[in-house]
Amino acid sequence: MIVEQRTYSLHIGAVPEYLKLYEEEGLAIQRPILGRMVGYFSTEIGALHQIIHMWAYKDLAERSERRAILTADPRWKEYAKKTRPLQISQENKILIPAPFSPWAIDDPALDLAALKS
Repeated sequence: MIVEQRTYSLHIGAVPEYLKLYEEEGLAIQRPILGRMVGYFSTEIGALHQIIHMWAYKDLAERSERRAILTADPRWKEYAKKTRPLQISQENKILIPAPFSPWAIDDPALDLAALKS
């Protein structure tokens, strides 16, 4: 299992608008496709005006396949047009869970084959 951490730095004051758009539109598109949301966060202390979201995958191959399905989805393309102007930068990290982490074990209920059918 791997966890992808995505950090978006937004324009000052854009966090509420970004979160509203995501909750109203993006979540319903992204969650069924990417499957295993670890969490979705905004920052309060430290680097401000950031959104951090984390998704778990079996491996890099599954991540690539799910991300390809997402980026090809016309609904996602339309949604992304609305959020890109709010963004300044993006950073991705692939995290490897320690053996005792809850995300070290896969959930068979989130099998990629179900998404394709």
